[in-house]
Amino acid sequence: MRLAFPEKKVVYTAEQALEALQHYCAYQDRCHKEAREKLHELGYYGDPAEEVIADLIRDKYLDEERFARSYARGKFKMKRWGRYRIRAELRQRQISAYCIKKAMTEIDEGEYYDTLLRELERRNAAEKPGQHPYLRRRKLAEYLVKRGFESGLVWQAINDLEL
Repeated sequence: MRLAFPEKKVVYTAEQALEALQHYCAYQDRCHKEAREKLHELGYYGDPAEEVIADLIRDKYLDEERFARSYARGKFKMKRWGRYRIRAELRQRQISAYCIKKAMTEIDEGEYYDTLLRELERRNAAEKPGQHPYLRRRKLAEYLVKRGFESGLVWQAINDLEL
């Protein structure tokens, strides 16, 4: 029989917590909420945690606008999400409206519509053949709206492709 000993909680000093968060933020852009959650995992709460956050902001490890811009760019280019989905995810991370607005400027209008068309064509090819045309169009529209594209733009693309 094996005895289970309780794990000892490592207590970080302010310098150690700052250094740990610097490494965490240097690896990839983080938002304030993610940094705060990481500090809570390390056992840092309240004013000491806020001082570490302030130090990270001062030293440019944390920058909400930079995070929002890179997040929007990445999710659009890599995951091909629409603007609504990206905005919702940024709001969930408690990013300010100003930074969300700046992040949306990272998405080029022409590239956005081309991505929508590519996703529509890809999904259309994956749909079952022999479906009623209205049902097929509705399913395609629902899929793209769930991915965060604007419904008016989705229907415009469906009509442009004459599906």
